[in-house]
Amino acid sequence: MAKTMGQVVLVTGPSRSGKSEWAEHLATQSGIGVTYVATASIAADDLEWQARILQHQQRRPRDWLTLQVPVHLIDPLRTLTAQDCLLIDSLGTWLANLLDLEESAWITTETAFLTCLAQCPGMVILVAEEVGWGLVPSYPLGRVFRDRLGSLVRKVAAIADPVYLVTAGQVLNLSQLGSPLPLPPHHQS
Repeated sequence: MAKTMGQVVLVTGPSRSGKSEWAEHLATQSGIGVTYVATASIAADDLEWQARILQHQQRRPRDWLTLQVPVHLIDPLRTLTAQDCLLIDSLGTWLANLLDLEESAWITTETAFLTCLAQCPGMVILVAEEVGWGLVPSYPLGRVFRDRLGSLVRKVAAIADPVYLVTAGQVLNLSQLGSPLPLPPHHQS
């Protein structure tokens, strides 16, 4: 799927690597109005999760608009203008919120998201987790999550320029260092 408008930036990496901080830095450096799209839901009974969300909130500039969008990620993409920057954090959490979808429904959702993303007129910065570097999960739902996220990140990377990998607090521009593989026919949307 070819990019036809604006700019899509992908920031990926493992947990606690600094990927969200790098994405926030890029959004700040854009010099345009930023809308932070949080895909996480706040669980009233999970204090550790609330602390993580609060840490993210405290890091962001106060003039950024924040939207909580756990499922309908296309909605903020559709309202984006050329003078806007959306920072979506994160694709893994969004996918987890939709993990109960049957495969065909997930493919439809993913295809609609990627089509809309490729046509956005503004800047979209997406944060994604890298979960495929560890062991294959021993339970089916874990394998579905890992496989869907790996495929989604690869498809987003085919649209994005640049693509960054953040690990151990170090940022690598994969668009400068690497060569993209073509998507296999069964991965194209």
